[in-house]
Amino acid sequence: MRTSALPPLDLHAHIDTSVPADDLAGLGAVIFAATRSLTEATEAVQRHDDRIIWGVGAHPGLARSHTAFDPDTFTQLIAHTPLVSEIGLDGKSRVPLERQQTTLRSVLGVLERTPRIASIHSYGACEQVLDELERAPAPGMVLHWWLGDPEQTARAVRLGCYFSVNVSAARKTALLQTIPLDRVLTETDHPFGDRSSAQPLPGNVAAVEQTLARHHRTTPRDIRQTVWHNLAALVRDTRCAAHFSRRVRSHLASLPPR
Repeated sequence: MRTSALPPLDLHAHIDTSVPADDLAGLGAVIFAATRSLTEATEAVQRHDDRIIWGVGAHPGLARSHTAFDPDTFTQLIAHTPLVSEIGLDGKSRVPLERQQTTLRSVLGVLERTPRIASIHSYGACEQVLDELERAPAPGMVLHWWLGDPEQTARAVRLGCYFSVNVSAARKTALLQTIPLDRVLTETDHPFGDRSSAQPLPGNVAAVEQTLARHHRTTPRDIRQTVWHNLAALVRDTRCAAHFSRRVRSHLASLPPR
């Protein structure tokens, strides 16, 4: 498979688990689909979409995600997927931060033993999220829609984190200057992070690729290849390749050496 055939890569999108597989395949992208609770994740991981990687999540800003969280159920669910999404902390939520921390610490404890690619929410709680990641280090951490300051971003890089960037974050030149290109991934956060997009659809990361290409003085095609290389590094670090579909493994295998 030629690298020019690499599809768009969306590391964070929200998709209803009832959407037919054919509709999602028609998007033409490889999409990492976040869930907000273990109840939703239980439905999601029963699917076997060729291009969609369904996550196991407990959204920090939703009270029901915490009340329904159970570490044993979480552990059982991640046996069916390489993705944990969406987890983290939300400093603007009405859910007490202490309650959010309890859930996140339980999740990270499992991920220390069973690594997965994890998409992490940090709105209004960048420093606290980094504290938790430092407390329980594990590979595969991706900070989704990151808004940390330069010092926090440098700390995240030292902790081994990656960063998934949507069209809104990509417009923040100062932020892009602090994120190494070999830690960047593309996302839409559909339907929340692509509202200003000309065509808001899961997997439509064209505007992000173009903005990153301008910033790094390269081409969108090169950005896409770089993003796939970064995903490949995450897969190696977490040793979860077997959980991907044959199609996605084929794309990863097609990548030339850096």
